[in-house]
Amino acid sequence: MASSSTAPRSDSPVERLFSAGGVIYRMVDGRMEVALCGRGEGALWALPKGTPEPGETVEQTALREASEETGLQVEIEAPLGDINYWFQHDGIRCFKTVHFHLMRPLGGALDMHDPEFDVVRWFPVDEALRVMTYANETAMVRAAAERVLGSAPA
Repeated sequence: MASSSTAPRSDSPVERLFSAGGVIYRMVDGRMEVALCGRGEGALWALPKGTPEPGETVEQTALREASEETGLQVEIEAPLGDINYWFQHDGIRCFKTVHFHLMRPLGGALDMHDPEFDVVRWFPVDEALRVMTYANETAMVRAAAERVLGSAPA
């Protein structure tokens, strides 16, 4: 699954970037919930993701970032897909790919998340889709729900 926005001016240099993260889910009373990271008293709700450290694989980056940003210890179940987008930073056109994985928690606690986010909490999947900030990330949550539940929420 891919998403992109309009590319910035074509005459500036292009830097290709990548990051990785995941849709962390759990089942509670037969309902799927996902962990979202929040900032600014609900002004931003997003999936955990981040950039690689030197020598890390995509999977290692996804596991580390998901754990750091949520406080949960997680494992990867399956790759979910990628999102792609353009942005401009200091006059440089950047094309970023974010690799997402379906993940499940093995332990940890949401209150152990790093300070990058103000709060991390579980949302029923249908509510998560309503509050999430980035449309391309909601596509990843829909893909996760389809894989786990056999169908995507409306």
